[in-house]
Formats: sequence, structure tokens, C-alpha cells
Amino acid sequence: MTPIRVLIVDDSAFTRKVLREMLESAVGLSVVGTARDGLDALDKIAELAPDVVTLDLVMPGLDGLGVLRALPRPGSPRVIVVSASAEDSELGIEALQSGAVDLVHKPTSLATDRLYEISAELIAKVVAAASARPLAPESAAPAALPALPALPASGRTGLVVIGTSTGGPQALTRLLTAMPGDFPAPIAVALHIPYGYTEALARRLDGIAALRIVEASEGLELTPGMAAIAPGGLHMKLQRDEGRLVTRLGVEPIMAAYRPSVDALFESAAQTMGGKTLGVVLTGMGDDGYRGARAIRDAGGRVLTESADSCVIDGMPRVVREAGLSSAEATIDEMAALIVRQL
Repeated sequence: MTPIRVLIVDDSAFTRKVLREMLESAVGLSVVGTARDGLDALDKIAELAPDVVTLDLVMPGLDGLGVLRALPRPGSPRVIVVSASAEDSELGIEALQSGAVDLVHKPTSLATDRLYEISAELIAKVVAAASARPLAPESAAPAALPALPALPASGRTGLVVIGTSTGGPQALTRLLTAMPGDFPAPIAVALHIPYGYTEALARRLDGIAALRIVEASEGLELTPGMAAIAPGGLHMKLQRDEGRLVTRLGVEPIMAAYRPSVDALFESAAQTMGGKTLGVVLTGMGDDGYRGARAIRDAGGRVLTESADSCVIDGMPRVVREAGLSSAEATIDEMAALIVRQL
């Protein structure tokens, strides 16, 4: 098997050394070079033609965002952002919406051995990125749908729950900005992303979408025309509280592979809203959402999946489709219209 060729871009010599050690320890990965800043990175990309680039965002001269914007399309390598701290969350979200496939959060910006903590996550995301579909630029997002009239409470859908992982930030950008502001059901989202990034994502989306988009907080009441994104690092579950649909945040189930867990959100939605639940599984690696999709279907609800034609990674939607749990599928640019037809 041909090894995955990786270029490491970081202005810290210590970080470049540690990332090289991590990646070269994995079977099937080959570090073909390193770059100390953005201009060096563009030269090395042109010279070495790597499959995947690990990219620091804050660098002297040309920064990580500048590298992303300068990459040739099509034919550019897949990019994994390796971010120093949650203080860079705005930059991280902008990078994900500008073409980066995924993000790995450094536990520290200092030159310490704590950096080795990201080894397993980094290797898994580099391997996944190598086979990822290239992302379209953010500017290609479709125009919003025309406003919908308010529907009565007897409509088929009382709640939309969305789960996504790799490629999720851009998929959510394209989907949520296409939804009308008077959408007659609340929307709850579980996205696999490190702690500290969901607030920035929600804020950016709220500024460009007709929906009200927020990072979920404990006890938040979900209302029509609103989308709440689970905070990175916490599960989000839904329950009824004196007739209101509210969010509950926590670390249980502690052994879940991802936090937030799509399964935890979907299962709680099925328990709370039953057959009025509409689940939507978008791009992502792994199988999170499979159990939750089954719970929604068992409760009488419906599940939609993103088509393989637009998924960055067709992992999560594929397992739902192959289990016969998907009621219908659509590309990400067609998904808003498909959701509206379920009302």
C-alpha cells in the first residue's frame, strides 16, 4: 500500500519534531517534509505534493488562513488544522469553513511533552483526511430558501436533530444558512469538535443565517426558528420541563467515543419527542448516530442522510443507510429543501 504523504507546517521547531515522531510511528504514514511558516509551506506543497498537510494557524508572515486561501483548487492536499489554544477558536472555525478537513486541539502552546497527548487523534484524522472529498469554498453556499408560513403544532415534525463530524462545520454552514428564519421547529446539533470552538462557530453562523443560532447552555429552552449547537466536550440531551423543550448538558455517558455524542442527542430526542423527531446525519467518520437513528425510527420518527456525493467522509451517513434506517437522502445543498418537505 502506498503510504500517505504528510507535510508538517508549524513555526515551532519543537512542535514539528513531536508531530514528526507521532506520525512516523504510524504504519502507512510518511512525513515527507516540514515547513516553518506559510510561505515555506506553499513552496514545500508545490515541491513535495503531499496528500495531507498538518497546519498551524498562527505563524509569522503568511499565516495558516493565508495558506488555505492560496492552495490550488482542485488538486490541493487535504488540510488538518493543529491549533494551539481555544484562543484561536475564531481562526480555527474560519479555517474549517475555508477548506480544512478537520481540527486537532493542542493541549498546550508550550514546548512540553503534553503535546504527545494528541497522537492517536492526530493519526486517525490524518488517515481519514487522506481519503476525504475536497471541500467546496464557503462562498459556494446556496442562497436561503424563501420564508415559510408558520405550521400548526400538528405538523409531522416537532424537532430536528442533526449529527455530524469530519467536514461538519462547512456542512452546517451550507445547511443552516439555507434554512428559513421562521422554520416552525427547533433544531439541535451535535458536532464532533474540540472544546472551545462551538461558541465561535455559533456566533459566525448566527451572523449569516436567518435562523437564530446559539451554543447550547444548561436548561436552554429550544423554540421554533432556533438552532442550538452542543458545546464541544459535553453531551447534549433533550427533555421536557413544564411543557418546555430544554437542553441538559453533561459528561454522561462517560465512555462515549465522542463528546458530544450524536447517539446521546438522538436517543434523548426520540424519548422526548417520539414520532415528531426528524434526525439528520451529515458527513463524518465513524458510526456515531447509528444507535440514535435506530431509536428515532423505533419511536416512529424519520431519519435523513447526506448523500455520499457531497460527504467529505461518508462514514456516519453510510452506516445509517446500510442499516436501512434512512428515510431519504440528499446532497448538502439539497438537504434544506428535503427537511422542509418533511414538515
